[in-house]
Amino acid sequence: MADVRLLQGNEAVVEGAMLGGLTFFAGYPITPSTEVAEGLARKLPKVGGKFIQMEDEIASMAAIIGAACTGAKTMTATSGPGFSLMQENIGYAYIAEVPCVIVNVQRGGPSTGLPTKVAQADTMQARWGTHGDYVAIALAPQSVEETIMLTIRAMNLSEEYRTPVILLMDEVLGHMREKVVMPEPGTFKVVNRTKPTVPANWYKHFEITPSFKSPMASFGDGYRFHVTGLTHNEEGFPTSESKKIHDKLFKLQNKIMRYVDDICEIETDGMEDAHVAVVAYGNVARAAKQAIQMARHRRMKVGQVRPITIWPTHDKKYHEIFSSKSLEVIIVAELNQGQYVTEIERVAPKHVKVVSLARFDSELITPDQILNKIKEVR
Repeated sequence: MADVRLLQGNEAVVEGAMLGGLTFFAGYPITPSTEVAEGLARKLPKVGGKFIQMEDEIASMAAIIGAACTGAKTMTATSGPGFSLMQENIGYAYIAEVPCVIVNVQRGGPSTGLPTKVAQADTMQARWGTHGDYVAIALAPQSVEETIMLTIRAMNLSEEYRTPVILLMDEVLGHMREKVVMPEPGTFKVVNRTKPTVPANWYKHFEITPSFKSPMASFGDGYRFHVTGLTHNEEGFPTSESKKIHDKLFKLQNKIMRYVDDICEIETDGMEDAHVAVVAYGNVARAAKQAIQMARHRRMKVGQVRPITIWPTHDKKYHEIFSSKSLEVIIVAELNQGQYVTEIERVAPKHVKVVSLARFDSELITPDQILNKIKEVR
């Protein structure tokens, strides 16, 4: 018999994390993500996992990096101001190739902003929040049930590609409750990082392989390696040699971009003959779906594009989606002043007009607002 529950979005993160094999969580309470920490504080110790409340978000990010280096599957959860504080250590995780998951239940900003109100204000910060050259992976669920599966997927991606992965939620999704059919064991994949099989004296912690993916030993496994935030060679020791610097940064790019077909998910509906496309992600995609149904009842040819993987951008797939000669306008609906619209403008064909439908007053975009925009541009 199916396991059916009524879950909050933040509770769904907890369930997804447990199913994905989480063993260590460190975090600091912050609205509207605190239920993630509360749930894992109750559940992780029951399965031998560890929960620790840190003094702030900087320390939380440092803790999950350290725990991941010992072999743990790790996660933290936060919102905008905490996400900002984490950025330096997120950069450390990128260059040290440490798998971990950062759940960001977004709220309005800047600064303290709107702690109890909805926004998609961290869309660009998820991609460009820390300095230097790296490629971010960020996923955006649209429902409580999907949050479970994308939490598992975020953990899998972090383990497979040895990189931080961001789960971009929002206040409404984090706090609303929906009926959820829990996934049964064996119906989803759980990925564990690849361990080295070579003798200890052959091991290179940051080896540049043909696939750009490196096996990862844990502290205590008997392998000697060095971890640093400085640009380093394959053994992990700082280097100032131009070729080794180039090769390291090239690896960080290609271990993600070579696999965009596997990493990137973009859902489409009705794009075959669409004159207007609505691009929306996360919670806004639900309003877009209803608006498009309303538009079709009025005989308007409108299609939907939902990026599930917000970052990286799959340029080729977007080019294919927007390639129809009938497409005239793309509407990008989002809960900010227009962050993702610039990315859609970059990948859209020259003959297609891209317009922004931005709402940033702490309320959700409604189907009627999207429908009115469709009427306005067609």
